Amino acid sequence: MVKETQNLIKGLPHKTIERLSQYRRALLICLEKGKEYIFSHEIAEIQHITSVQVRRDLMLIGYSGTLRKGYNIKELINLIGNIIDSPGGINVAIIGMGNLGRAVSKYLTHKRQKLTIVAGFDINSKKIGNEILGIPCYAPDEMKQIVEEKKIGIAIITVPATKIPETTKRLINAGIRGVLNFTPTPVVVPDNIFLEEYDMITSLEKVAFFVKQAMIEEEENRM
Repeated sequence: MVKETQNLIKGLPHKTIERLSQYRRALLICLEKGKEYIFSHEIAEIQHITSVQVRRDLMLIGYSGTLRKGYNIKELINLIGNIIDSPGGINVAIIGMGNLGRAVSKYLTHKRQKLTIVAGFDINSKKIGNEILGIPCYAPDEMKQIVEEKKIGIAIITVPATKIPETTKRLINAGIRGVLNFTPTPVVVPDNIFLEEYDMITSLEKVAFFVKQAMIEEEENRM
């Protein structure tokens, strides 16, 4: 079973992994409401995509439902978990415990059993040596030691733009395996480190563009 799961993981596109995470989140909500089975078109409606895309993704992970009932929600949640989650879990560090870092920490804490925030790093001497939202905070120059001691695999960057080059260098030196960048400043890492960048400004401007288009159309329709 482990080998089969590993073979599935190797061939999955990044976008499929992203959607599987979104499917699981939606399925967990459905399960909490007492729902046991779900059809592809129901998942599609929740995620605002096509049912064809849902079926294609689930076929890629070797799961199929029945014409009469659809997909078994518990089974599908467990299968997605086997594919996405690390069996022993992965420890996470927040780099920068300012307003954004604390907000991210608060949001992510206890959201997933297999992802645990075990450390924070900040240059503020008042934060170093203390706990912030239950997370111990360390100085940046302790990063390599703490990453090794706590077996941290993922770092979430929320530092100011001026600190990005120094922070990136420290993370690479510490042996981090994955980075989630929450700042609008691009991060450059070696190929052996998986990088995901979330630019809130770009996302907001994308929404603003489509709102502008809708407003223009409404104005044209009035004329």
